[in-house]
Amino acid sequence: MRTRTFLALLAASTAPSVLDAATAGAPAVVSSTLDDQTRVAVTVYNTDLGLVRDERRIVLPEGSLCLRLMDVAARVLPETVQIEPVTAGPRLQVLEQNYEYDLLSPEKVLEKYVGQEVTIVRRNEFKDEAIPIKARLLSYNNAQPIYEIKGTIVLYQPHAETILPALPENLVARPTLTWLLENSFTQEQVVATTYLTEGMGWKADYVAVLGGDERTMRINGWVTIQNNSGTTFKNAQLKLVAGDVQRVSAGRGGVEMLMAAPAAKAAFAQEEMFEYHLYTLQRPTTLKQNQQKQIALLEAPQVRVQKSFRTSGESGLYRTHYVGTGLRTAKIDVYLRFTNSVENGLGMPLPGGTLRVYKADASGNNQFIGEDRIAHTPKNEVIELRVGTAFDLVADRRQMDYRVLGDNVFETAWQVTLRNHKEEDVTVEVIEPLGGDWEILKSTHTPVKKDAFTVVFYVPVAKQGSAVCEYRVRVRWR
Repeated sequence: MRTRTFLALLAASTAPSVLDAATAGAPAVVSSTLDDQTRVAVTVYNTDLGLVRDERRIVLPEGSLCLRLMDVAARVLPETVQIEPVTAGPRLQVLEQNYEYDLLSPEKVLEKYVGQEVTIVRRNEFKDEAIPIKARLLSYNNAQPIYEIKGTIVLYQPHAETILPALPENLVARPTLTWLLENSFTQEQVVATTYLTEGMGWKADYVAVLGGDERTMRINGWVTIQNNSGTTFKNAQLKLVAGDVQRVSAGRGGVEMLMAAPAAKAAFAQEEMFEYHLYTLQRPTTLKQNQQKQIALLEAPQVRVQKSFRTSGESGLYRTHYVGTGLRTAKIDVYLRFTNSVENGLGMPLPGGTLRVYKADASGNNQFIGEDRIAHTPKNEVIELRVGTAFDLVADRRQMDYRVLGDNVFETAWQVTLRNHKEEDVTVEVIEPLGGDWEILKSTHTPVKKDAFTVVFYVPVAKQGSAVCEYRVRVRWR
């Protein structure tokens, strides 16, 4: 079914010109489209939020008038809208503002005509014969109209068009902001509109290529921007905000973004703003509706990195009897560690995101070797990536002794056997989350207190060899 309306009325409702008032004494109406836009700036947060500043050059008549701003984001938050008379200043005053979002569509038009008389033009299957019929539209649900035609209820009319006498009121062709204004500046002027809109967000992603010696890697960062706001922003000045921006509704916040530094190439210029950082893309870009755009964020060609191997116990093991139950095989995880400093080729606050690591194989093709998510990381902090589990390293854990010395006081002895099937020497970090109040009574390797509840043993293991770490610990649980 096709709905035919008066195109002249539709064109008049959207044309960027002054319209005669329909009622004597009513204010004139001025409509502004993207043809009037001279500049647009978009600030994107990563929490389904964007800030838009839309500047347009228009001519307004003197006196009271209604300004209709077309082509705004469909998901605009009306309560956040601000209008700024850049040129006219106090000679342009805002009396009232509205947001019209009841959009023109065949469904909406027919819904407005429920209960009214319309004309149906019936055609045969070859569409070469038209028969106009008067009908009353009784209902329109799920795109299925119900008509009353000469006392008969008709549910559906194939090969038919519905002709309406006029467009219903309060329907607009696209989301529109409207203002009731009082104007005394009749020359061409710039009017700026600022508003928040939902449906926009961004995230950071990183790609790292590990060098052949596994001591350096190249890092490239990308920012991915999603625009589902309901409109396109052409040649926009793009900004990103760093910091946790407080919002009233739960679950919304900001992010920490990239700072420029001489050691790494960055596409965004940085400046401080309040307690946040503002980052501006140094060229215009177009953000299309329903588009996902990626923009280069940084390039660090040589970052020094350290590889480490770790195996961890479990806190509950130190008050449980496991003697005689056999070995407990533990995996050995692989970590990459680097410092976010200028000396190390970076030196900028990095936004949280996923860092994917690749390494070239013997034929020179980069192979994916693991990924991890990094938190927002300030300058000079250390980043650690867990990229996978070592294939050629094996760890076995055995409880050698278990004693209960009193209420919530336990003494246990442990043996951790490490086997290295690699063609190089390695050092494995044996991490023991002891919990409670603990004391290492005896050990084959020097214990390093990582924190109040964790001890680490650094155990060297020769290539194609093995090593054993043994220790006795007393733990008191409160």
